[in-house]
Amino acid sequence: MTDEIKELFEKHEVRKTRKQKSVFIEHMLGYAEKHGYKAHVEGGSLRSRNIVIGDPESAKVTYTAHYDTCPRLPFPNFITPKNIGIYLLYQLVLTVVLVAIPMLIGGFAGYLLGLTALDELVVGELTFLVTYIMLIGELALIMVGPANKHTANDNTSGVATLIEIMKELPEELRSDVAFIFFDLEEVGLVGSSSYYAKHKTKLANKLIVNFDCVSDGKNILFVMKKSAFPYESALKKAYSPEGEYAPEFLSRGVFYPSDQAKFPCGVGACALKKSKRFGILYMNRIHTKRDTVFDEDNISYFVSGAVKLVSLL
Repeated sequence: MTDEIKELFEKHEVRKTRKQKSVFIEHMLGYAEKHGYKAHVEGGSLRSRNIVIGDPESAKVTYTAHYDTCPRLPFPNFITPKNIGIYLLYQLVLTVVLVAIPMLIGGFAGYLLGLTALDELVVGELTFLVTYIMLIGELALIMVGPANKHTANDNTSGVATLIEIMKELPEELRSDVAFIFFDLEEVGLVGSSSYYAKHKTKLANKLIVNFDCVSDGKNILFVMKKSAFPYESALKKAYSPEGEYAPEFLSRGVFYPSDQAKFPCGVGACALKKSKRFGILYMNRIHTKRDTVFDEDNISYFVSGAVKLVSLL
């Protein structure tokens, strides 16, 4: 593990509160300056703060990753990019469970209230109120609950990838590359949405490669928007099969919910595991305390390919 990544884990693994983000932002501004890049912070919706390094409007490629930390949840965000039906089924089951729990608690509260001398109408109103409060509480937990202290894959891995690319790029190529660390991805791609809204006329044909959850699994997947097709050949040359890595480049029948979705030429990079029985590519552990897998070989593969890609464009 490089010194830069060690420091990232030791001092900046959790980036959720405004203070934690401010410390990380100052660290990245200093890091960019140290390596000869110009950097600034750009504000957006919901007080989001994107760290912009270089000039995405003139760069040949912009590498991105979200730096905000998700809440810790009792269940993982289970993603199957090539099996959208399974992903939707999981989301449906999870929704039913999350709705059922407050209803059961509210119903039990209503039963207890019914044993008192309260009017039936009052009991009904109080039962509804308990259920409603529970639903709001669950939603708050999912959106703004306590930070997950373990973020190795989501998305310290993406942040680490950008940090290493910045360091490894030859000086003569650095003017051709930009980097953006997006804020508030976890609450609905807020940072990337704000950035694209401000710069969309100049980013319409610009290649954006987004690294999100790239350290847990050996199955590399690049999810491409239709407008990114002109860059497919260069991407495949840069990320050619190597050892146990045989990346896939897909645009149809695939879904990966991350910041690249906001850009016409967006490409999402992720690492996945494969089920032994059915060969389904999947991602689990993220958003839970089990998100501790950080495969340094994965990071090296993504960094090496990113450096090669710049020279090919």
